[in-house]
Amino acid sequence: MNIQSNNKTCVEVTKMATSLSSVCFFLLQICVFVLAGRDFYKILGVSKSATTKQIKKAYRKLAIQYHPDKNPGNPEAEEMFKDLGAAYEVLSDEEQRKVYDRHGEEGLKEQGGGHHDPFSSFFGDFHFPFGGGHQRDPEVPSGDSILMDLEVSLEELYSGDFVEVVRYRPVAKEARGTRQCNCRQEMKTIQLGPGRFQMTQQQVCDECPNVQFVNEEKLLEIEIEPGMRDNQEYPFVGEGEPHIDGESGDLTFRILTQKHPKFERRGDDLYTNVTISLQDALTGFKTEITHLDGHKVSIERDKITWPGARMRKKDEGMPNYDNNLLYGTLIITFDVEFPKGALSDEDREAFRNLLNMSSQPKVYNGLQGY
Repeated sequence: MNIQSNNKTCVEVTKMATSLSSVCFFLLQICVFVLAGRDFYKILGVSKSATTKQIKKAYRKLAIQYHPDKNPGNPEAEEMFKDLGAAYEVLSDEEQRKVYDRHGEEGLKEQGGGHHDPFSSFFGDFHFPFGGGHQRDPEVPSGDSILMDLEVSLEELYSGDFVEVVRYRPVAKEARGTRQCNCRQEMKTIQLGPGRFQMTQQQVCDECPNVQFVNEEKLLEIEIEPGMRDNQEYPFVGEGEPHIDGESGDLTFRILTQKHPKFERRGDDLYTNVTISLQDALTGFKTEITHLDGHKVSIERDKITWPGARMRKKDEGMPNYDNNLLYGTLIITFDVEFPKGALSDEDREAFRNLLNMSSQPKVYNGLQGY
């Protein structure tokens, strides 16, 4: 009986120990999760091997989706928007990302550092025109808006990229004293004598705290989307010239394509020229063209190629801006390089016999009215 009782007690103790161990493991997991903080990669929906470009693209898309102006009265969207800003701020910075990858969010708290608004780097002082958003009041004066040309490479327009622009913008800061503000014209009645009055117009101003403008540096991020075309505009609200008694104007970048040494863009099609030797023109050849993103385009001809001959490569042009799954055509024009120097009489005769072509020059209007 004693042996059976002891065995029963041992089994119960073992079960209790196992149960206690499971509870401890569960509590340990909770502690690790709390200490590790938020999963910034999961928040942005990117992998841990994501490039800076992929991180920026993910943030820009989700920030628009969860912006408080677009989701009024939705605390979950507001919290997500804050998480997106925190995640982008860390993962877009190389040093902070290294610390986060090794020690999690807790490791970043030891470093400290200030927080900025990444949303304004992509959109400026942007507000959605619905759901409680802000629209410009025509009665409020505003500073001048600025339109600037931004030249981007054909490579950036093919693959997409982010361009950083440093903007030095005057910002109003409080200063000593007061100033006249909100000046306006008002009518005033003056009595000249019994039954005689005169109405005059005079300027009336309010007293406001004095301000001074100080240049501040701000980094603006411009997303160059695949297939963007010349003269497309990328606006930053409130990043233009300031107004001392009102709102700042807007800053707009106008996309222009830089000249490229190898390719010319026409719509979604790309044009390029390839110079071949006379020997290749007569006997055929095989070569490759390095495309804008580095991939190779194979070119092969086994028949005679005359100067000005064209080859069309479907789906090797620019991506379509509205549908990046569609691509234009790459149109290749061949130039033939003739040998320099004079041929001997024997060589001339050999060429005549080889080509066996009659010599009948033809005169015609090649321009056809153009």
